[in-house]
Amino acid sequence: MKKNRSRLPFAIRKSSISNRVFRWYSRSARVLPWRGERNPYRILISEVMLQQTQVSRVLQKYPQFLKRFPDFASLARAKTSSVIRAWKGIGYNNRAVRLQQLARILYAEHGGRLPRTVEELQLLPGIGKYTAHALACLAFNQHLPVVDTNIKRVLGRLFPPLAKRMDIWELAEMALPRRHAHLWNQALMDLGATICTSLSPRCEACPVVKLCPSAFQIQKRNVPSTRREPSHDGLPNRIYRGRIVDVLRNSPRRSFVPATRLGNQIKDSYSIQDEAWLLRLMKSLEKDGLIVMRHTKAGVAASLPQ
Repeated sequence: MKKNRSRLPFAIRKSSISNRVFRWYSRSARVLPWRGERNPYRILISEVMLQQTQVSRVLQKYPQFLKRFPDFASLARAKTSSVIRAWKGIGYNNRAVRLQQLARILYAEHGGRLPRTVEELQLLPGIGKYTAHALACLAFNQHLPVVDTNIKRVLGRLFPPLAKRMDIWELAEMALPRRHAHLWNQALMDLGATICTSLSPRCEACPVVKLCPSAFQIQKRNVPSTRREPSHDGLPNRIYRGRIVDVLRNSPRRSFVPATRLGNQIKDSYSIQDEAWLLRLMKSLEKDGLIVMRHTKAGVAASLPQ
């Protein structure tokens, strides 16, 4: 009778899985400009850009942003409006503002260098648990797990009983091989992004298919419905927010654009009934540090921060 390898002791399965994943990764790793990078600044920029943004878009914008702002010093000294303009095409513009806030804090409190511990990193603007672990592992070569959506899915399928009763971060730490944590974490990301996908996993191409209890068990399914987000006339407010920032990006520097003109440029059939909604959007953008507002003779107007 063929032995069920998914029931092997955890330590043996862990070793077999890591060996196969490493071999697969050595042949099939995605070629990305931030792979193999050890500069903490460059790693941070890539990690922040990749949050909720497609890799294909980041591949285009990453080198452009680094050319404009090659280090923490240049980012900290820049005008906020210049940083927001350089972020064009990446989306979620508040990430650009938080990055600059982080750079300025580093120069005010850390001598211009990123702290090395996960705890200190998480105190910085825009740095959550995932990004802190990614920086500590990839930039500072610390033996730490990293859990993004792809890694969570891969580990959940490889170790379903443990995933059901354990915190995923604890499982990720248990699954770490003894060495090369930075390669392991990136290999699992690639495995989840290219083979062990959410909706249509390619089990036949998986390097650990013989060790995976979930192999060929994931049924192809329709994309699940997402939670409804605040919208206006059928379009999410985040789209309108992005349009407002884009209008101001394309306006002359230091100029203030009247709210009415903004409304007409971001929404078809803009009318007086939309005014209160538009002002709420503008106030939320001002709160996030993405625009500044002032009252003029023509009414409320907005500009990018200087």
